[in-house]
Amino acid sequence: MSRPGITQLARALRARETSSRELVAGALARIEAQDRVLNSFISVAAGQALAAADRADQQLARGEGGPLTGIPFAHKDIFCTAGLRTTCASKMLADFIPPYDATVVSRLAAAGIVVLGKTNMDEFAMGSSNETSFFGPVRNPWDLQRSPGGSSGGSAAAVAAGLVPAATGTDTGGSIRQPAALTGITGLKPTYGRVSRYGMVAFASSLDQAGILTLSAEDAALLLSAMAGFDPRDSTSADLPVPDYMAQLGEAVAGRRIGLPKEFFDAGLDPASASAVREALRVYEQLGAKLVEISLPSLALSVPTYYIVAPAECSSNLSRFDGVRFGYRHEGAQTLEELYKKSRGEGFGAEVKRRILTGTYVLSAGYYDAYYLKAQKARQLIARDFRRCFAEVDIIAGPTAPTPAFRLGEKVDDPVQMYLNDIYTIAVNLAGLPGISIPCGYSTGLPVGLQLVGPHFGEGRLLNFAHLYQRETDWHTQLPPAVAGPGA
Repeated sequence: MSRPGITQLARALRARETSSRELVAGALARIEAQDRVLNSFISVAAGQALAAADRADQQLARGEGGPLTGIPFAHKDIFCTAGLRTTCASKMLADFIPPYDATVVSRLAAAGIVVLGKTNMDEFAMGSSNETSFFGPVRNPWDLQRSPGGSSGGSAAAVAAGLVPAATGTDTGGSIRQPAALTGITGLKPTYGRVSRYGMVAFASSLDQAGILTLSAEDAALLLSAMAGFDPRDSTSADLPVPDYMAQLGEAVAGRRIGLPKEFFDAGLDPASASAVREALRVYEQLGAKLVEISLPSLALSVPTYYIVAPAECSSNLSRFDGVRFGYRHEGAQTLEELYKKSRGEGFGAEVKRRILTGTYVLSAGYYDAYYLKAQKARQLIARDFRRCFAEVDIIAGPTAPTPAFRLGEKVDDPVQMYLNDIYTIAVNLAGLPGISIPCGYSTGLPVGLQLVGPHFGEGRLLNFAHLYQRETDWHTQLPPAVAGPGA
């Protein structure tokens, strides 16, 4: 079975070689056949999807629509979708049906995307392995005993397995790039503020960013063009023009400088992954780019800083889930205090509770200055390091994750080891920068990701670098074993 991307499918639709209904029906059949094993979807909206496909076919028959019209797609189950439940993979919201669409959802719908359903994730996006989901773990199509990464693991597994050609994700500390690396696909986290967060259920508001998981950088450029732009409903949205990302693909990189942080190639990096990343960098040298060693001395502060800032913000954001207004409500409580305790105690999973308690602690009187304020100062040091480096180089490159996909259950009982899996990605969120992960080889037969980081609003530059690499290599076209499984 082939795994065509968005650009190939768009050409086939325009040439009338296939129809949106055929594409959607085929995708739904693959989900039915394979997702019982992968568990990448929480909700599937077959009827709505087929109706939308028929409307897309009518548009295309009239010579209307755009390059995304009729393309099958999936949303991470953290984006509000009118009439289709949004659970955040939590018991707390297991039956919540939003009355409105997130801006990302409405913009992609306006572009003609056909939504098949909502993908599994770590509960409220808190996790790095997609094992904290109330609906069960997602399995990596490269090895069903291994994690696809998190929190956007459902989207990553669905795209890698060919169930859909692309899906949305969110990235708070690496939750798009890390699962993209572990499943051998492309994952783009835009600059903070480039894509609206309106209607995206908040985890850590100063870090969360909507993005995409695709098969190629070209597909990511096409989708970002439709998603990006100012939104007056999001106070953190950047009021800046959106470039033509597709037009920037193919620009020469001869003479461009690629910074290699020495901290990214430390003793904690899997040797085979390091080798794959360095081989990928040689491709850029062949294209005329220059490799420059740089240093991010504050990188060591990124994990402890993140795990103070993110829990603090999540403890505030999740306080709204109290069993009173919406979400899970414990029945039979005799007092308001009991209602709060039982609803939150039963509605949230262990990792979410751990982060709420941590966040409440660091924000409490007597500890705010000692922890939260210091973390914010450390965050500024991290951002300053990046600014200094981008005065010398055009992009920064290195591994996305320290190891390939790990086994399910391997780290779930050791939160610190789980958190360290995001050591190369977290600093990018703390600085609000754009980052992309693209497949660049294998370690023990499992995909390895190359991470590229750009300056603020440098998505076009990153997508071009990624596209040029994918034009020279075929790692992004490699199919995982599950794609050749039942129903393929």
